[in-house]
Amino acid sequence: MGRMITVPTGYVRYLLDQVAAQGFDVEALLSQVGIAPDEIERDTEFSAVKFGQLYQRVMYITQDEYFGMLSGGRVPLGTFRMMCHSIIHCANLGKAIQRVGDFHEICRGARYKPALERSGRYARLSFAMLDSLTDEERAETPLSQLPPEQVRTSLSMWHHFISWLIGTRLELKAVTFTSKPPQDQELYRTLFQTNVKFGQPQNALVFAARFLDYPLVQNETTLRDFLHTAPYQLLVMVDDHRSLKAQVVAIFGKDFSRELPSAEEVAQALNMSVSTLRRRLQEEATSFQRIKDECRKEAALNYMNSPQLSINEVARLMGFDEPSAFFRSFKKWTGMTPGDYRRSPIYQQQLQKLNASRHHMGNATKH
Repeated sequence: MGRMITVPTGYVRYLLDQVAAQGFDVEALLSQVGIAPDEIERDTEFSAVKFGQLYQRVMYITQDEYFGMLSGGRVPLGTFRMMCHSIIHCANLGKAIQRVGDFHEICRGARYKPALERSGRYARLSFAMLDSLTDEERAETPLSQLPPEQVRTSLSMWHHFISWLIGTRLELKAVTFTSKPPQDQELYRTLFQTNVKFGQPQNALVFAARFLDYPLVQNETTLRDFLHTAPYQLLVMVDDHRSLKAQVVAIFGKDFSRELPSAEEVAQALNMSVSTLRRRLQEEATSFQRIKDECRKEAALNYMNSPQLSINEVARLMGFDEPSAFFRSFKKWTGMTPGDYRRSPIYQQQLQKLNASRHHMGNATKH
């Protein structure tokens, strides 16, 4: 069995405090999702899956999809889903974030939106009030008085969401907070895995501007699975970055048109020797080469399941100069040539699911 992915129990306590502050019955809520109160009091770590289920229930009973996050108001259920559908076909991350801001200008409930600034080598994702707010509304919810826990949760969720969109962990240069340094500063550093600064002019994620040009690797099929488990994947990184295998996968990323890092380069990035890297991967019942093959196979199948891409286009996206070389590798990974795969029942099932999803979205738009 794999190791259970967890979140700090402090996350759970903060969420329940917010629920109680709004007058809801916390004990009844915990009972509905099968969580014993002593689990929260006894342990320092809490199951991320259970926390996701708890969060889902909280959003339902409060009828607020942004509960615990920066919104300035109650955001109707279904808002996040529609926002995702509005950006999923954007050409790159920069355009997707800009469209998110536009979406928040017209959606009901929110008073804040993500704001993107690009300056030279770096980009900054912060929060701004909606352009449409009146002076009275701006005075009611000033950015300078945002609860630190809500800021932390919101920045973390947006970090995870962006990482999911581009298929690799968004490497942060820094995270800045306007609040004073909290007692649990180490939790912030563990959560964001970067330099965390307090008492700054903005609450923001700072990262290399090159990420804004990264294409979105997700599609309507993967989005459907993502939404089905939300907000679980917004609470923890898409891959459990605390296992060594997941760290290697994160370093590989999802851009297979370039040459993947060598074992030496990965070991250097993880501040360990190559022999230590190989030994620890062996302890996790895997190897560097196996992880590389699994990642390339997954990427190849993801591209092959996109009918708009020809096999030659998939080969280029996978970094092969010659389609024949891709054919040989694909057969090694799957036991089938690319042509055989697209004639197989497996691909036809994927195609039917995609067409059904598009048909459903088309009917939803008409009605």
